[in-house]
Parts: sequence; structure tokens; C-alpha cells
Amino acid sequence: MVEVYEFWAVIVSLIVVKLCHWIYQWKNPKGNGKLPPGSMGYPIIGETFEFMKLHDAIQLPTFVKEKLLRHGPVFRTSLFGGKVIISTDIGLNMEIAKTNHIPGMPKSLERLFGATNLFVNKDTHKHARSLTNQFLGSQALKLRMIQDIDFLARTHMKEGARKGCLDVKETASKIVIECLSKKVMGEMEPEAAKELTLCWTFFPRDWFRFAWNFPGTGVYRIVKARNRMMKVIKETVVKKRASGKKLGEFFETIFGDTESVTMSIEIATEYIFTLFVLANETTPGVLAATIKLISDNPKVMQELRREHEGIVQDKIKKDETADLTWEDYKSMTFTQMVINESLRITSTVPTVLRIIDHEIQFGDYTIPAGWIFMGYPYVHFNPEKYDDPLAFNPWRWKGKDLSTIVSKTYLPFGSGTRLCVGAEFVKLQMAIFIHHLFRYRWSMKAETTLLRRFILVLPRGSDVQIS
Repeated sequence: MVEVYEFWAVIVSLIVVKLCHWIYQWKNPKGNGKLPPGSMGYPIIGETFEFMKLHDAIQLPTFVKEKLLRHGPVFRTSLFGGKVIISTDIGLNMEIAKTNHIPGMPKSLERLFGATNLFVNKDTHKHARSLTNQFLGSQALKLRMIQDIDFLARTHMKEGARKGCLDVKETASKIVIECLSKKVMGEMEPEAAKELTLCWTFFPRDWFRFAWNFPGTGVYRIVKARNRMMKVIKETVVKKRASGKKLGEFFETIFGDTESVTMSIEIATEYIFTLFVLANETTPGVLAATIKLISDNPKVMQELRREHEGIVQDKIKKDETADLTWEDYKSMTFTQMVINESLRITSTVPTVLRIIDHEIQFGDYTIPAGWIFMGYPYVHFNPEKYDDPLAFNPWRWKGKDLSTIVSKTYLPFGSGTRLCVGAEFVKLQMAIFIHHLFRYRWSMKAETTLLRRFILVLPRGSDVQIS
């Protein structure tokens, strides 16, 4: 009996030793040089819960600010089970953006976009960027997209005014999806369109999650919603091609493309799914935040109303139609200043997300290959670059080049080979929405609150009273 006890005592001791060794290795990861300072938190969980705490959307996360004070502009941590380098150093962020091409994302995001998603493969990503530029580049927006966005914004705004209330985020989402659906799919069967809309209803808003995929978890719901959406899109494409019916402009371009990289229906469907998700999960939230910022600043509201009433009156004098033109959009100078300023202060998430593909030296530190890199645009809040950086002040952009999408001090759309190709599309949607909103009398509910848990969160909605 004593021997049995001794045997189990040895087994338990070995397990404890192994566990302690594993915990030690977790907290003290190895590299070929000196790692940036920081802590790895608890095994697997890391410091994810601290990182994901709700915080003011117009400031950097409390987690990042505290780490900055303790460790400096570059530090290490562990999030969602992965090893992460967080940087607020603009030089390092720009270098990583230019020299690293694979996007950094937790496993939950890989499941959302698929294991063979277009982001991972450099060649397919380059091809997808080329296609997206054909759809959403300045020339395409000027010739085709502006009319659709204008019509949808006017229609939804009129419907909101009839009801007396309009949810900014929900309305912006409808405009984005309806606009892209028409361009991508062409005319859809009512049942397919209804099913696609239903998928969005069940689609989780909080992407950044742990990668546990079993019933009841966020990732499980993400994968389920993704599979349903992919199935609807693919079935619609197959049916249309079999019957000879015309697809939307996007698919016609994809299947008619003559570049060396060709797309199967499966890859094309993944591309369209990715386009839908990114468009719907980013612009509506930022637009809602922008309307909130405008609502809280009477002088900004007054100047915007003056600009947009001027556009309407000018069209009446010239006996022109109410449809917005590209020239009208480009004449919205103050609106562009507002959008630039909103994008500056709402970019409180990493705008450079990469997997580090080669070892990098940063001062005395060695940043290992294989780690996730999160580059925050802390330069947006640098008082040496922006006076009173936490203030919403569109006039700071007066006299500056408003067409600039990215610079060393302005990175709302990232940088390098992964610079958001839909940046101009985002700004166009925001400008047209603002224009039509200011054709009415409106006010946003005072209780509207802007928070973040990585993704923008509006816990009390984004309703405006409109008449």
C-alpha cells in the first residue's frame, strides 16, 4: 500500500513540476535576444480580460496607457492565447507595415475569414486588392457608386424622417449592404436576400474573441453565421451562371478578369464575404461616432449646416437635379475636415496588424518572428503634432491636403501593402450620409455613449430624432 502511495506521489510531483515549468516558460518566453519589456499574464488567457475592458472610445485603452507608463512605447503581452508585441512608436509601426505582409489576427478571426482567406496568401491578396480598387477606387466611385449611395441615403433618410427617428449605425449598415449587394449579386431572389439579411442579424459584433469553437461560444456563432452567408452567396452565383442571368458588376469583373491569378467560385465567394464583413463592421460604427461628435459640438453643426444648405441652394439656382455629383462631393470642404478629424480621434485601435515574418531589432530589443504585432496610431494624440489632441477640432485641417489618406502623422487606414483600399469609399459614404442628414432638422439623444471593447460599442444605441 505504501508503494502505491509513493508511486502516485511521484506522478503528482512530476505533473506539478511539469506544470510549473510550463507556467515559467509562458511567463518568460525565449528569443534570440532581449525581448521588449512586459508581462504575459496567465497561461492561455494572458492579459486578454484587461485588454478587452470597456473604455472611452476617444482615448487609447486604459490597458495600453498603463503599459506605456510602465514599459515605454514597445512592450510584449499575451492576448487570446497568442504572443503579442504592442507598439505606439510611429517609426517601428511604419517599418512593420512596409516590410511585413501577413495580417496579425487571433485564431477566432482566422475562423471568421476562413483558413485559406485572401489575407494570408500574398498573391491572392494582391489580386484581391487590384479587384477592389476597380470596384472602390476613386474612378469607380466617381462613375458608378456615388449615384447608388446617394439614392440609398436619401431614401433611408426620408423613411427615418417619416418615423421621426433614425438609428445611425443601423441605417448606415443598410446602405452599405444594399449598395454592395446590388453591385456584387445583381438582382437577388427575395428568399435569398432575406436569408442574407438574417445572417447579418445573427452575426456577432465582437470579433476579437478566444478561439474556442463549441456551442454557446462567440466563435461558434461566428463560424455558423459565416457558413450560412457563404452558402447563400455561392448558391446565388451558381444559379445565375447556370441560368445565364446577369451577375452584379463585381462578379462580372471577377470572372472576366484576365490577370494571371484566376478565381474559382469558392475563392470569389470568400472574397465577396470578406468585402461585405469589413465594409459592414467598420464604417457604420465610425459614422455613428462621427454623428455623436458633431452633435456634441454646436459650432461644427452650424458650419456643416451652412455648407450643405449652400450645396442644395446652389443646385436649385442652377436648376439641377437633387442628385449629388462628384463635384458636389469634392466641394464639401468642411465635411472632409470633420471626417478627417473624426477618423483621427476614433482610431484608437491598432491600425497596423501583422504577423512578424522576420526577426527585427528595435533599439536594444529583439522582436521575434511569429509574434502578432499591434501598432497603435499614438501619433494621433501627440501634442507635438496636434494641438490639444483630445479635442474634436475639424478646423485644425484647414488649408491642409484633405485628399491624403495616410502620412507619418495620420494613419486611420493603416499603411504599407495592407493600407485599406476602401478608404475613399468610407469617406464618400460618410460625406453623403452627413449631407442628407443635414437636409433635415435632427438631434442625437443625449444619452448616446461611445465606448470600445476593441470594436466600437454604442450601449445606448445611436438614435437621432429627425424631422
